[in-house]
Amino acid sequence: MFGNFLESLYNKVLINIVIKRSSSEVYIELISKKETLKQEHKSFSTTTLNEDMFEFISSYIKESPYYYISLLDISTKQGAIPTCNKNKISYYEDLTSSEYKCYEKKWTYFTLKSDIYTMEKRFKKIGIDFIFSPFLLLAHFFKDKINTKLAMYILVQDSALSLCVFEEGELLFARHLDMETVEEVHDELLSNDMHEDDDIDLGSDISIDLEDVDVIDDIESLEDFGDIEDLDSLEEIDEFSENKDIEEELFEAEEHEEESDNSSFNEDYQRYTLIHSSLGSFYNDSRYESKFVENVYIADGVGVSADLKRYLEEEMFLNVYIRQANISMELSELAKRELNI
Repeated sequence: MFGNFLESLYNKVLINIVIKRSSSEVYIELISKKETLKQEHKSFSTTTLNEDMFEFISSYIKESPYYYISLLDISTKQGAIPTCNKNKISYYEDLTSSEYKCYEKKWTYFTLKSDIYTMEKRFKKIGIDFIFSPFLLLAHFFKDKINTKLAMYILVQDSALSLCVFEEGELLFARHLDMETVEEVHDELLSNDMHEDDDIDLGSDISIDLEDVDVIDDIESLEDFGDIEDLDSLEEIDEFSENKDIEEELFEAEEHEEESDNSSFNEDYQRYTLIHSSLGSFYNDSRYESKFVENVYIADGVGVSADLKRYLEEEMFLNVYIRQANISMELSELAKRELNI
């Protein structure tokens, strides 16, 4: 009783961390008696806890003893299965090396124990209170839809897709797809095809241990560019040269824009192929109660191009609906639900 009274005297600080492909986003929400007093987003060019992120988070931790730090699960070995019955879990997945929880006595989400340890170790200096599954986020984001008719739901992050099929609140199928891993394997297969007559064994197992990467040093090295020459020291620059430089700059800018468009095109095509493959698994895998999917709801956390929608509609004959999703803010909503705020 006294503890509840004491807690009511302080604001609550919700700190939400979303790790992306090469950066991290931190969203802070300061709450007093269910009223939001302050919100702040900040991005960091790191995927681990560097000094700048630590100082930013610490400045809010100092404001209240009641602070809660949430992280979106980044494990590549995570997923969800359509049962909470412990006797049936092994029929879908071997979870002996995973942590798993039942959601509303309907379905189970899981993640690899060693990956949980790695995430906790990475943020040991500040501590992690909650590691939320993207499948929980997806279920919460589309809570107005999943209890209705059959549909596929997809959370799009910059380096991953979390995909599931629901019918009237019942999970039928789920997959978590890491785009970087798929891309690396695809690149390796191409490399093997190009050098199939060589004696070099490129190996078949590809893994990246983020703990072995010194991100802070990498960032510092990127900032350590050579000095740019002083243009005023050039004695002779004729008008023709200036015009040529301007033309080259415009050409380079257009080329960069074209490369950016191509990158977006390639990523959305990769997303399309992953969705296509996953839907094929849902239809053909005897473990799952496959049913014909017509509608797809996408929680867009990155700003996908129109190409993805076009691919799914024209190539797979799906009805596609896209909602913009601020993933870090949705993570904060999960924390509020957990804390009954």
